[in-house]
Amino acid sequence: MAAAAAVLLAVACAAAAMIAGGECGRVVHVGEEHRRSMLANGLATAPPMGWNSWNHFACDGNGEDVIRETADALVSTGLAAAGYKYVNIDDCWAEPQRDSKGNLVANKKTFPHGIKALADYVHSKGLKLGIYSDAGFKTCAKVQPGSLGHEEQDAKTFASWGVDYLKYDNCNNGDLKPLERYPEMSKALMMAGRPIYFSLCEWGDMHPAKWGAAYGNSWRTTNDIADTWESMVSRADENEVWADYARPGGWNDPDMLEVGNGGMTNDEYIVHFSLWAISKVLPNVTDVG
Repeated sequence: MAAAAAVLLAVACAAAAMIAGGECGRVVHVGEEHRRSMLANGLATAPPMGWNSWNHFACDGNGEDVIRETADALVSTGLAAAGYKYVNIDDCWAEPQRDSKGNLVANKKTFPHGIKALADYVHSKGLKLGIYSDAGFKTCAKVQPGSLGHEEQDAKTFASWGVDYLKYDNCNNGDLKPLERYPEMSKALMMAGRPIYFSLCEWGDMHPAKWGAAYGNSWRTTNDIADTWESMVSRADENEVWADYARPGGWNDPDMLEVGNGGMTNDEYIVHFSLWAISKVLPNVTDVG
């Protein structure tokens, strides 16, 4: 993991500069023509950068200790200073059932202190906390409830916990079309009382690059990535078709980086990282330890 962190740090500032159009840490100035088309939450003037738990941990090993350690590592490796601010929890963080009031509840074994305490810790490091849900009746792992039909309640819950980012997946949706589901959560987040970055994880099925900017801050343009050169290159090729749709406030998402997970060489990971950066997408790393 130390080698992976070194690879990441070696290219992180360059990647941040390529995304921002200038040097690392540069303030992004958004033109008025783009500002008018941005989602009303005002977020994502540049692609969000950070870490997500799924590609390295999936459901196994994910928990509050991992999230705290990752927040610490982003700071200690210098990645946070280069702009990598989001620490995002993926699937399998909640109890299998809602509580008696219909609220989502953090898994008592893996997140024993709850999400609010974890958000407070991440915020104390100058970072932001992301969370995961699904525009269906269950999440993709089928171990916790989705948010379909509970959009307003869940959005208010996330806001009360101090969540800064929501990845919203597309599984177990009862065959309802994306445009019947994603706008409901978008509206709920807007009314939740806290700016929350909204990531539409629709897998590119219904070409969300064409409509996603009205509802979210980014949209998946591909299906899931795997930690292989072939998968990475194919996702880059699929994403390139939608390059003209990426702009401040709304970004293409060919899925998360696999850098450091062991399936490619360091040179291949550098290419992977660089392609995601020059494509103006969101570089979410998966291994910084």
